[in-house]
Amino acid sequence: MRELTGWILLLPLLGFLILAAVPLFTRRELPEKVSATIGVASVGLAALLTAAIAPQFFNDPGYVYSVSLWSWLDVGGLSLGFDFYLDWLTLVMLGVVTGVGFLIHLYSAGYMRGDPGYRRYFAYLNLFVCAMLLLVMADNLVLLYLGWEGVGLCSYLLIGFWYRDPVNGAAARKAFIVTRIGDTAMAIGLFLLFSQFATLNIRELLAAGSAPQADPQTLTLAALLLLGGAVGKSAQLPLQTWLPDAMAGPTPVSALIHAATMVTAGVYLIARMHSLFAQSPLAMMAVAAVGALTLLLAGCSALVQTDIKRVLAYSTISQIGYMFLALGVGAWSGAIFHLMTHAFFKALLFLAAGSVILSLHHEQNIFAMGGLRRKIPFTFACFLIGCACLAALPFTSGFYSKDRILLQAWEQFHGFNWIWAAGVLGALITGLYSFRLLFLVFFGREGSASSHCGDANTRDMVLPLLLLSVLALFGGLLAPPLQSVFGAAAASHPPVWVEWIAIAAPILGILFAWWLFRRGSFRETQTGINLWWRRGWDFDRLYEAVFSKPFLWLAQVNRGDFVDGAYRGVAAASRLLNLGASALQTGQIRWYMASFALGSILILALLVAL
Repeated sequence: MRELTGWILLLPLLGFLILAAVPLFTRRELPEKVSATIGVASVGLAALLTAAIAPQFFNDPGYVYSVSLWSWLDVGGLSLGFDFYLDWLTLVMLGVVTGVGFLIHLYSAGYMRGDPGYRRYFAYLNLFVCAMLLLVMADNLVLLYLGWEGVGLCSYLLIGFWYRDPVNGAAARKAFIVTRIGDTAMAIGLFLLFSQFATLNIRELLAAGSAPQADPQTLTLAALLLLGGAVGKSAQLPLQTWLPDAMAGPTPVSALIHAATMVTAGVYLIARMHSLFAQSPLAMMAVAAVGALTLLLAGCSALVQTDIKRVLAYSTISQIGYMFLALGVGAWSGAIFHLMTHAFFKALLFLAAGSVILSLHHEQNIFAMGGLRRKIPFTFACFLIGCACLAALPFTSGFYSKDRILLQAWEQFHGFNWIWAAGVLGALITGLYSFRLLFLVFFGREGSASSHCGDANTRDMVLPLLLLSVLALFGGLLAPPLQSVFGAAAASHPPVWVEWIAIAAPILGILFAWWLFRRGSFRETQTGINLWWRRGWDFDRLYEAVFSKPFLWLAQVNRGDFVDGAYRGVAAASRLLNLGASALQTGQIRWYMASFALGSILILALLVAL
């Protein structure tokens, strides 16, 4: 089966090349059915190949193998191959990217029907999947970085897909620029690792980093730089501002970015380099702190959003925060498990939200909705399942993965600690905002947009929603055996009441949401803390004041010829001094002798005075 590994990556790439190149040669646009078939089938076949290699790993949980395709780089002591490495962590990521990616592709075939950029959309989508597959399969950090930048490019293309609207173009540029900040930190981290260990092969780096002679300060700095890259790509504090605006793209794009590809890349990076991070308590605490703070801040912002997609966007930032929290407390398996279950229910929620938006003729304001459970019952059932999983209600997939994270946070610090408390509070907030969304959209009185609601689900949209609903409900039973990657987790025996608190927190949030909904306390307000949270705690304004406005001020100053005038003044002063000095050069010897005598007298007088 090893020979099939390269095709998992190659098939989406071929789909992209065909969709991008054929119209250039034929000078004719491909029919929608042909474009959809190429796009969906290429990713679907990649998913089948992933399923074909999976039995080897199930038969032997410790099974790993590498595939070397060709020698890629050999310069300056850096020798790298175009090589892939597969273990259980890689397999889980392959399953998420190709499996959930295929369902999103299939849903897109119906959702995007009639769009003038239909072929271009599937070309970008296939390239996105290809870049993410390269990232998770790479055997060295340079190849991983190639995929890392590839998903950044594709996110720019897809977020700005409807580029004729300037708002969409601005959102795409924002995502590209903000994530470049983290990518720069990551690139510096790669340079540091190569300078210290003379290799960028992932397995060799992990072995060298775990050696007793490894410098702890170097490891800490390298881990923090890699964390910078992960923070940017996964939209964590302080680089989280790009993700809510990324909702400018088509809804299936949002599902792909949030569930299967880009924002999970940072979690994967830290998990893949876990033994490097484990050598630095400071780096581990930084990861946990970033995750805990992000999940709370983003959860509060999700509570007050009025756009259905922005609620889910802030929800993703918060849930990725849970994964970072898990990584920071050493719950490596729990983080990847939650990544997997989150992919199921977040893709379900975004696609169900897409069905709501289409049914309401592209209305996205949740306060214009209401009472939709009777008009679109299938979409309501899917949304209810997604919200239950997001809130981590017992026996849903989200419950199993989030419960594991909270228990590990308790055990890591041997009792009550602020990281665990943040996770529990985040669970309560998650239950509150997820069912606030459900109640406002599907219960209560009909809003202004609900009166003309019609079920927009087509046959190729229903099947992905149905399959994702099943995965979201029962995906918790598919916990991957990651012991061969991260080692066996230590047995945990927390008090019973700790587990009960983890169960009760989201239920309490749901009950509070119902009480507020029945009282009519959910209102669209534009003042106070609601507006502050809705604007994402004003991080955009902060960055504009600290970073953007000073540069704009300098540009305005320069535009007013102040800077240029200063340079011209220096040049003019130099010319005047030159003219004055040249005037002294008369060519008359008696003038030079008189000047020499006068100067000597002045110097002698100065010496006598001192």
